[in-house]
Amino acid sequence: MDLRAELLKSIWYAFTALDVEKSGKVSKSQLKVLSHNLYTVLCIPHDPVALEEHFRDDDDGPVSSQGYMPYLNKYILDKVEEGAFVKENFDELCWTLTAKKNYKPDRNGNSIVSHQDAFKLWCLFNFLSEDKYPLVMVPDEVEYLLKKICTAMNVELNSCELDEYLSQEPQGQGGLTVWQFLDMVNSGRFLRGIEQEAISMAVEEVYQEVIEDVLKQARSPHGYLWKRGQLRRNWSERWFMLKPSVLSYYMSEERKEKKGSIALDKHCCVEVLPDRDGKRCMFCVKTPSRTYEMSASDTRQRQEWTLAIQTAIRLQAEGKKSLHKDLKQKRREQREQREQRKAAKEEETQRLKQLQEEKERKLQELELLKEAQRQAEILLQEEEQRRRQQHEEMQRTLEIQLREAEQARASMQAEMVLKEAEAERQRKRILELEDMQERLQEALQQEVKARQDEEAVRYAQARLLAEEEEKLKQLMKLKEEQEEYIIKTQREKQVLKQEMENKNKCLEEAQKQLEEVRVNRQRVDQDVMAAQRKLRQASTNVKHWNVQMNRLMHPIGPGDKRTNTSGGVFAGYQPLLSRRDSSLK
Repeated sequence: MDLRAELLKSIWYAFTALDVEKSGKVSKSQLKVLSHNLYTVLCIPHDPVALEEHFRDDDDGPVSSQGYMPYLNKYILDKVEEGAFVKENFDELCWTLTAKKNYKPDRNGNSIVSHQDAFKLWCLFNFLSEDKYPLVMVPDEVEYLLKKICTAMNVELNSCELDEYLSQEPQGQGGLTVWQFLDMVNSGRFLRGIEQEAISMAVEEVYQEVIEDVLKQARSPHGYLWKRGQLRRNWSERWFMLKPSVLSYYMSEERKEKKGSIALDKHCCVEVLPDRDGKRCMFCVKTPSRTYEMSASDTRQRQEWTLAIQTAIRLQAEGKKSLHKDLKQKRREQREQREQRKAAKEEETQRLKQLQEEKERKLQELELLKEAQRQAEILLQEEEQRRRQQHEEMQRTLEIQLREAEQARASMQAEMVLKEAEAERQRKRILELEDMQERLQEALQQEVKARQDEEAVRYAQARLLAEEEEKLKQLMKLKEEQEEYIIKTQREKQVLKQEMENKNKCLEEAQKQLEEVRVNRQRVDQDVMAAQRKLRQASTNVKHWNVQMNRLMHPIGPGDKRTNTSGGVFAGYQPLLSRRDSSLK
């Protein structure tokens, strides 16, 4: 913390104390008084018209802290020189202004700390408070300051009770204000049973250590150190006070008469010496120009002093002016690190929570997807079962149709076989009829040849021949009909073959044609039977007429027989008719 920041904290209290109406603004007259006092305590040449010149363009109204800051920086803080003024006087000025308005001790005089101790606690508060306005001290620094005070009194602080108090006390901006802190100390909750003088001494010790940078000082009655002189080499008892840059020694603890000082830098060192010349617990401080020998009352005191001096030398080597400023900065960094870790942990927790929520959401989505998948599987199974049933039904239907087609095919093949057999029988019958016709022709020729010489029965024969001719015509007509039937049967056979080739496409047509074939077959059978009846009748007639002719020709003598080369029936009867005609003439 630099000097400007320290001064601004105290000035902020003084400015807010002058803001009676709590509007954030202070009148120019009050600011003139405050500026004049600041000039005085900071040992700066006073410029009475600077404030008026600075706010010349402003109206006559009050000035806010933002409006006062440029003037404060330019005419006061920029001119401050460290070491040119007494910091305690400056703090007392600001404390006096703010304590009148804000500090309210117990009116009955039962306050734990005196007004002067309250001022020192106020200074300690400003030192340990955060560098942001309004000024507050975080709970860690409150605990640290109370522990320092209790340690100075050899009393242990009840941290649990402090945490309970801090949890109940309303905290603005994340910490306690100085007035809340002073009320807490005056309540006696943490310093009960301790005399006010002991508290005052502890506050003074902590004030000197933290504010005045006293790293170590002798404590009465056994806190004095013996120092050996340089010229006379005698031993003198002195009251020592150690700061980061100097080790001062006085005649007494009142520090009224300063006997000397030892400047400390990074080139100095401290060493423990053996006992000699009747002195014990000796040690020395070596500087580049001189060695200072000292003696402590006991080993513990010597160890405390040597460690404190080594700490001061280390601070000088590191370029640090104040131990507690360094410790405060380290504590602040630790708090920031804790806050960062806490924030990171909270962020990690939040992230884990979000991940958990995301995981739960995804699990829910997964469950929904699983449920949907199960539903889809059930629907798929149902669909698959339905399709399987449809397929099985279709397969059964196709098998039935296939069996029916096979049966129809087998039936058609059987019918074709039957038709072929029937056609074969028809061919055989036609062949038999042709053979029968040939035999009949031969028989007719023989009969004609046998009756050629029968002139007596010429007229009878002529009548018979006419009848026979008529029968022959009918027979020829029947033969032609048989030939036509054969041709028609062959055509039907070709049609049936074509139907055999297209049986799968024209099944119904084949069945119709089959019926037609059956009808034609019946008609042919009827025709054949009629032809057979006619043939039998013709044969019977031929035999009858042969018998009649034989009877007629039997008493007649045999005549000349001529051979008829035509082979017809009329050729056989022509000579008889000629002889009969000639005899009749």
